[in-house]
Order: sequence, then structure tokens, then C-alpha cells
Amino acid sequence: MTQTIASDQLQQPSLRVHAHDNVRVALRDLPEGMEIDDNGHRLCLSEAVQHKHKFTLHAMQPDELIVMYGVTVGRVVQPIAAGAAITTANVEHSTSNAKPQGHREHWDAPDVSAFTGQTFDGYHRPDGRVGTANHWLVIPLVFCENRNIEVLRQCVEDAIGDDPYRDYKHMARRMLHGDTQAAPAPTPDASLFPNVDGVRFLTHTLGCGGTDDDAQSLCQLLAGYICHPNVAGATVLSLGCQKAQIEMLKAAVAKRDPESLRPVHYFEQQATNTEPELIRQALGSIFDGLKVANAVERRPAPLSELTIGVECGGSDGFSGLSANPLVGAVIDRLAALGGSGILSEFPELCGVEHELLARCRDDATASRFQELMEAYQRHAASVGAHFSMNPSPGNIRDGLITDAMKSAGAAKKGGDSPIVDVLDYTEPQVRKGLNLLCSPGNDVESTTALVGSGANLVMFTTGLGTPTGNPITPVLKLASNSELARRMHDVIDFDAGPIIRGEADIAELADELLRLCIDTASGHYRTKAMRLSQLDFIPWKRGVSL
Repeated sequence: MTQTIASDQLQQPSLRVHAHDNVRVALRDLPEGMEIDDNGHRLCLSEAVQHKHKFTLHAMQPDELIVMYGVTVGRVVQPIAAGAAITTANVEHSTSNAKPQGHREHWDAPDVSAFTGQTFDGYHRPDGRVGTANHWLVIPLVFCENRNIEVLRQCVEDAIGDDPYRDYKHMARRMLHGDTQAAPAPTPDASLFPNVDGVRFLTHTLGCGGTDDDAQSLCQLLAGYICHPNVAGATVLSLGCQKAQIEMLKAAVAKRDPESLRPVHYFEQQATNTEPELIRQALGSIFDGLKVANAVERRPAPLSELTIGVECGGSDGFSGLSANPLVGAVIDRLAALGGSGILSEFPELCGVEHELLARCRDDATASRFQELMEAYQRHAASVGAHFSMNPSPGNIRDGLITDAMKSAGAAKKGGDSPIVDVLDYTEPQVRKGLNLLCSPGNDVESTTALVGSGANLVMFTTGLGTPTGNPITPVLKLASNSELARRMHDVIDFDAGPIIRGEADIAELADELLRLCIDTASGHYRTKAMRLSQLDFIPWKRGVSL
């Protein structure tokens, strides 16, 4: 269930998240010998505990289970004194199929009366979907064309005065020549294409030298971007001899756009006389495409046309207490309004599978989730890896000791609503409501996948700070703590820290965050990732290089 934490609890130095937990979370640095009140029981800390880390409520022996969020998140491997911190030295990853807290038959939908009839201003596409942005896309079918994509990027940005790095270039000139000799930074001319959010140029390292499945997967992902509601059309560059052929991409696009409602222009370098001719043709395609895109204007659309992908990266010990359940509360509100959410990162759902299985709308959906999870785990095992290896050094330093602990907090981003569908990587979202998407825990690969499956907005939580964005979909960045929100204010869009301090509850901030999502979807708020041109795109390579 979505975590509800009372303000009087959060004003204490530590917190027990769930009644069944046998650890507490330090909300600030706690000194050795400090007395902690745990529901009337007085506990003396046997050592200093850093904020965000967890400490035991009683002495524990090897093979005892660590419980947090009401689920098993680890197994004791070394004796731990009462009031001592749990660490990677005394606890290892372990999961247990505890009784699920959620059920498909029982969901208490939140009160969304304040948003009834609310709309956002979006771009209506001929296929009936609605975009939150309006881009023309330029993509390579193979890494050999990355250089030509970069040539096109520089030419187009120079021509229309839309260089995202113009301020940095101006800074460099000032540093080299001094203020008096530096030319002023050019101002982009937005009057040329006022209804277009920009041309987006993707590059990647795939398309050849891998398996047939990797080539097909790449084409399916690129088709998801070409046919995305935030995209008006695309220019595609192909070398010619690569494994990912133009016909493969055309077939993938036709599957999503059978009536060819979206313009897509293909250019093959090996079938073109010279490189200048290829660049000339591609530039003509882009400028013609900008005119097509500019003909579409924002119009009101119901909130049911929003599909929000949820992601986390650089998580800390507070992520599962503030930012993640806050995002989950927004997804629950959107689901109650007829909209959709997508929860990804399968390695970060390890240990809470039983919770998600219990929320699947039917047995077939539950079986699909189980099959994809098991297949992913077998693939990881075949190369000597395991989901328990997922937490990064930064995660561990900030109190996420095991993968199960990280997963229990990460899954909070999905809220409590029923799971209506389970998607494999690159599959498009077709059912409204909460969807699960098989993707890796890699932040950019997973965000790339969320957008490829149809997310027209992304909420990304972080406790340590991360600059991740996406080329075509706005990414809102949420800080789990206010210190991060202040320190990386140019990256963070929303501060969930008041939850930790007890100054605001999740329900109150969820309404505020949903309003920010609506403003972002309407183009009234430009995310920090977009302002900094954080346009990350990394396809997931599931096979091997050949």
C-alpha cells in the first residue's frame, strides 16, 4: 500500500516504516548511547548510526530475517547487537514470500474530485493519441551514421538558432578572450516554428555486429520513438549493409502506424552518390518536417491521455520514504482519472514480486510478469550475475544495503492500483492503468524504454542526484530530501523533503505534484532536464556482440 507517514512520527529522530518491521530508519545522524522510543519500548543505540541507515530493534543472530516495509529485505550473516546499524558485513540479500499487502480485488482509489474535468493542452495526433511535446526526430539505423547525425544536428541548430550549448560556448569565448572581446550569446528565433519543441537527434551504438534479436529489438524501439505521440515525424539515416535494415524498421513502424499517418523519410548512404548529397537530402527532409510539425497546435485533452513512466536513479535511504511513495500516489490519482502509469526496472522489483503478482488484474497478467522476471533472472545467472548485485556503491553508502531493500522502496513508485498489463521491452502500452515494463535497472536504458513504450511524461526520483533526461519526453526530477533539492537546484524540479521533515503529508504533495505534471504536459512548465538539454538515449542490448 502507499506509505502514509504521520507528521508526529517524522519529527522523531528515527522511523519504523511498517508495524511488522524489526529495524528503524535514522532520520538524522544518531550518536552512540542515544535512547530511541520504539512504540513505548526504550532502545539504547549500541553505536552511532548515520542518517538514512537502519538499525535493529533487538539483538539478531545469523539466519534471522531483516524486515522493512513489512517484507523481508535481508538475512543476518553476523551477530548484530540491539540498536546497531545493519551493513553489508552483517546482512546479505534475501527475500521471502510474505503475505501480500495488496490485492487485485481491493483498491481504495484516492479522492480525485479536485481534478474531475481537468484537462491538459496537448498535441492531438491522427491516431487519436495526444502528445505533451512536439518534435521532429532524426535517427540512425546503425552506429556508422552517428557522425552524419552530428553533422545534421550542428547544421540545423546553427540554421534555426537553437543551439542548446550556446551559453556554454559563450562562456568559453569569454574565458579565452575576456569579457570585452566576447560576442553576445545568440538568442534563438522561436518565431520560425512556434508550435515545435525542437528537432531531436538520436545516436546509439547498435544496428550491426550483434544478434538478429538485437537488430529487431532496436528497430522496435526506434519505431516506438518514431510513432510516439510527442513526435510529428522522422528522418532516418541508414548506411545500407548493416544488420538492422530499413525494411525491418518500416515493418516495425507499420505495426504501430498501419495507416501511415506519420511522415517518415529514409535515406541510405550507400545508395547516394556523395556524402554532401546525403546531407542535402536529409536537411531538406528535416526542414520540410518542421513545417509539418508546426501545423499542429496544442488543444485541451483529458487527463486520461497522460501516460506517466516512473523511474528512480541515484536512490538513497529516504527515496522509499518520500519521493517514491509520493510518485506512487500520483500514479494512483492518474489511474483513478482513467490515465496510465508504467513501472519498469525489473531487477529493482526483486523481492517484492509477490506484492505485484497479487495486484495483477488476472492470472494471465500475473503469469506474464512471473515468466518475464524468471527469464531475466536466468539470463543474468548465465553470465554470472544476480539481481542482488544491483545496489550501487552510492546506494549502499546511503543505507540501501540489499537489493530487496532497494526494491521494496523502488516499487512504491507504482502506487497501489491494479496492474492491468505486463510489457516486454519495446512493447507498446495499450491498456489504460498501471503497466509493468521489463527493463534493466540502468537509469538511462530504463527511461529510454519507458518512452519507447509510450510514456509521454516521466517522473524520476533521486536521493543522490542524477542528470538523466530524454530527447522527446519531459522528465520531472524529484528529490527525496531537501538538501539535494537545494544543492542541485538546477537539476531538481520538485522537493519531496517536506515529507521527511513532517511538514507535509504524501496526499497533500501528491495533488501539488499532479498539478505540476499537468503544467508540464501543457507546455507551461519546462523541466530542468530540458533546460539543460539532458537528452539521454541508450537502447538496452540484451544479446552479445559478434
